[in-house]
Amino acid sequence: MRKADYARRNFYDVWLPELAPSQKLVSWALAEPGSETRWRSFARRYRREMRDPQAQRLIDLLAALSQATNISVGCYCEREDRCHRSLLRELLRSRGAKLA
Repeated sequence: MRKADYARRNFYDVWLPELAPSQKLVSWALAEPGSETRWRSFARRYRREMRDPQAQRLIDLLAALSQATNISVGCYCEREDRCHRSLLRELLRSRGAKLA
């Protein structure tokens, strides 16, 4: 799709790997079957990764953008409640993002 087509459709698709779990964390998460304990550990580790200054700046940027436009976060995980998307939503909310 050409850039002009995106502008007419009024949306942009931006990949922000800085807000995804690290490959090390993903490998750890997939190494064993999921459990509530393992999910809590994943969530704790992901939040720790998101304390990185670059991730913090992006979270703040998305929170600010959400005040003027709709944003959405995508991922390949089937269950949002067991995906970093749900954790990122919490982080965005804590930074003042306007969420639906």
